[in-house]
Parts: sequence; C-alpha cells; structure tokens
Amino acid sequence: MTPFAEIAIIAVVGASFGLIAHLLRQPTIIGYLAAGLIIGPLGYIQVKNLDFASTLADIGIALLLFMVGLEMNPRFTRRDFENIGKPALWTGLGQVLFTFGIGYLILQAMHFSVLEASYISLALTFSSTIIVIQLLSQKKDLGSLYGKIVVGLLLIQDFIAIFALIFLSGLQKAGMNVTGMEVALQIGLSFLKGGVFLAIALFLSRKVFPKILNILGSSQEVLFMFSLAWGLGIAALMASPWIGFSIEIGGFLAGLALASSITHYQIASRIRPIRDFFIMMFFVILGAKFVIGNIASVILPGVLLSLFVLIGNPLIVMCIMALLGYRARTSFLASLTVAQISEFSLILVAMGLRLGHLNERDVSLVTLVGIVTIAGSSYFIMHGDYLYKIFKRVLKLLEFRKGRAEDVGEHEYYVNHTVLIGAHRMGSNIISALKAVEEPFLVVDFDPFIIETLKRREIPALYGDIDDEDIRELSGVTRARTVISTVPDAKDTESLLTYLKEMNPRCTIIVMAETEREARDFYKQGADYVILPHFIGGLQIAQAIHEDREFNHLERLKKHDLMILTAEAKN
Repeated sequence: MTPFAEIAIIAVVGASFGLIAHLLRQPTIIGYLAAGLIIGPLGYIQVKNLDFASTLADIGIALLLFMVGLEMNPRFTRRDFENIGKPALWTGLGQVLFTFGIGYLILQAMHFSVLEASYISLALTFSSTIIVIQLLSQKKDLGSLYGKIVVGLLLIQDFIAIFALIFLSGLQKAGMNVTGMEVALQIGLSFLKGGVFLAIALFLSRKVFPKILNILGSSQEVLFMFSLAWGLGIAALMASPWIGFSIEIGGFLAGLALASSITHYQIASRIRPIRDFFIMMFFVILGAKFVIGNIASVILPGVLLSLFVLIGNPLIVMCIMALLGYRARTSFLASLTVAQISEFSLILVAMGLRLGHLNERDVSLVTLVGIVTIAGSSYFIMHGDYLYKIFKRVLKLLEFRKGRAEDVGEHEYYVNHTVLIGAHRMGSNIISALKAVEEPFLVVDFDPFIIETLKRREIPALYGDIDDEDIRELSGVTRARTVISTVPDAKDTESLLTYLKEMNPRCTIIVMAETEREARDFYKQGADYVILPHFIGGLQIAQAIHEDREFNHLERLKKHDLMILTAEAKN
C-alpha cells in the first residue's frame, strides 16, 4: 500500500468517526481517538507507514500552537485585568497547583515513579481550550461573567503549558547522561532564550507585522500563504539544532508575532480548517499507538484519575472561586469547564515518550483519561444549568463570602414595571424608548461590562442570568407588567415562558427568536409577541419606502444609530 493510500485511509476513517462523534454530540477528538484504535491496536485496518503520518501530525501540532499564539491578545487592558484577570489568575494558578499536587499524591500511592507521576499529574491540570470555547459559544455563554473568567483561566493554563514545553526543551537538549548542574544550566538557558524570543515576538507583533499584514491583506491568497509559511517556518527554525526548542514553542511564537494585526481574524479563519485536518491526523495516530496489551494495567489508574478530573477538578475551582467571593452558580458553571484534560495534556505525554521519560503505558493511561473526561465533561458543560438546579442547596453551602465578588446591582423593590433581559444591540434601542416614555424598568444582563456601562449612564440594571432563580426574584419578573427578552438562546426563552405563564400569567411577554420555527414554538408556549430580526428589518425598510420614497429621512436615522454606536464604543 502506498503512503498516499495510507494517508487517505487515515483521513477517511478519522473523518467518519469524527462525524459519528458529532452526531452523538461529543467532541470530534473522541471520534479521532476511536479511529486510531481501529487503525492501530485493534488492527481492523492495517496501516504500516505510521511514521510518515506522524510527520503530518507534527504539522497539526505546530498549527495548533500557532493558533493559540494568534488568538492571544497582547493588548490586555487594565479594566480587563481588574474585572476578569485577577480572578482568572488566582483561579487558574490555584487549580493548576492543587490539581498537580493531589494528582501527584494519587499517582505516588499507585506506585508510579517520581518522573511519571510528575508528567501525568501535570497533564491532568490542563483543560481543553478548543472544546470549552466551542461549547460555551454554543451555549452563548462566552459573554457571561463565568464565561469570561473561564477564558482567562484557560489562558493561564496555556501559558503554564508553554512554560512546561520550554522546560522540556531544556531537558531534551541536556540529554539523559548528564549531571544535575548541567541539566539546570540547560533549563536556565532554555528559559532565557524563551524570554528573548518572546520579547522579539511581542516586538514584531506591535511594531512590524501590523504594517506588513495590512499591505498583504489586500490579497486573501497571499495573506494566507504568508501566514502559513511563517508559522511552519518559525516552528521548524525553533526545532532546529541551532536553537533547540520544540515545534510547539516555534508555532506559538509565530502566532503571537501576528496577534496584534487587524488581519489576525482573517488569518485564523483561513488556517483553522487546515489545522483541523492535521490535528485529526495527530489524534488518530495517538489512538493508533494505544497499547492494548497494557489495558489491564491502566484500567484502575484510568478510572481513578478520570474521577479525580471529573469531580475533583471542579471541586477545586468551586472552592477557590467561593473564597474569592463568587456566587455558587457562577463558581459551579465555571468549575464544570475544567472537568476534562486537554490536547496539551496529550502533547505533553507524547513529548515525554519522545524524550524517553515515559513509556507507552503512561501515554495509554493519559489517552484513556482523555477519552473518558472529554466525553463526560461535554455533557456537564451543556447541561450545567440543569445540574445546578439539582445540587443548588448543597452548592449554596460553598458561598463562603456570600457572593460579594459579584455586584448584582439594583435591589429596589419593583412592581408593575418592565423587565428588559439583554441590553446589547437591540436592547439599547428599547432602553431609549422606555426612557422616552418614562416607563419604570429594570435591565437584566449577564455581561458585567454592559452592567457597568449602564450604571455609569444611571440606568437601573441587575447583573445575572434570568434563568437563575435568585435573579428572577431580585428583578421582580413575577410582579412585572411587561417582560421583554432580546436573548436569542431558545432554551433560555422556553424556560422563561414556562416560568412566567405559571408565576405571572397576566404580564405581557415579548421574546426574540432566530428562526421562524422557534417563533411558532414560542407563540404556542404563550408569548404575546416574538421578535424576528429579519422581519423587523424588512418592515422598517418597507415602511421607509412607503413614507418616503426618496429616503430623505435616512440621514436622520443614520445620525441616531451612529450616536448609539459611538456611545457604546466610548463605554
């Protein structure tokens, strides 16, 4: 069988199992690993030239780290750090330290060597940025307080993973048969070189590449080819004998150098499909190297470590966030996102195997933990609100500081008022209308920055998720005359309609839908009016044509919209 045919088989089998995983609402990584089991140890499909495929997998790792660097924002503002950075920093560092320490003790109790226990316990500390961001995006929770903290926490983990890879690069160059002093010297030199190259990458990111990429941005093809060549070229250069780093470090630095350009979103969108293909190769090959012969020896450690990651990791994060003063719901939803290990974890143990620090049993153990925890945590994250309702009474005991870190806003007792849920975009126009008619109203939003902006404008606002019973009570939706929701999430809207029809059947309910089918369902569930953005947009244009065929009033509407957009940009 030719190498081309073998690569084609890996691609077809990997894509097929990835599709099955997607249909089962699981991350595609699970499908890729399962495809590797079929190709490798189970032997249903024979692929002999795995070394060549491993080279393609290395390209995927380089591109993965390139995207991590590309999506890091060096221009982190002071307000971002005060609102999100501090809790993310303390939560991220605390979670890594406690997970590593407890994991190390568990592994030592199971008679793993010091080096094996160190590698594996470190692998347990990382959570999958790709999976978590994707799931939070599906839930539309990236803009929430817990979503922002989680993104910051994952960023801290990514930095720690980069430092771990730099550390391992020092060990790789030092070799095995050297003194402790020589190892320390090589590791110190690696961090020194890493700091120098990091400074160069940041300088290029701020001073050089924004200008170059703005010029190249006129041609999408040239921009894409330049970015791809830059990422792979720097990864290869960093991994060369002259520098002695790994391709992972090179890919990260290459991406970071392009992160400040206004074209970095375009670069990311074009490279992401290429990265996904090669990453599929990496996980299929990793699954193919799973050692079935050692399965009996990894079952018990795999189960114990999986339970630790699925239960212990969330408990660690919940306790840390509770001590920082966050409410039980925020802490719980954030904690569920760390109940799995990361692609970084698998990269780490693969590198340990390459350095001779780990054996195939260790890699198989971490792979097994990855399969179990990624599958389990995906359901945890997607059904977090339901799980919170089940465990709410117990979780409330963890509110050590009564949620003082979250300033929910207004506590005034409202009666016969309007509750506006969601103040971004469409909500801002509704606020203007409510102020104009002097209607008593309260805004509820789960984005802390929006609440902060509304308070500066002296608009009554309450931070929180309307699906939270405490927020429903504080906002007074059971006493409201009108409830208007501009939240596009269908599940949240269905929950709100069910609640209001039982607790406040006389109020007028206006909600938003993204599709005609959702609108029909919401009307059946009791909505008085359903906002369909494309309907409203079409009606506005139709009304404009009817009233003013010359569109003379568009300038007035334009000034009005620009005034709102400018005010939002300033805030």
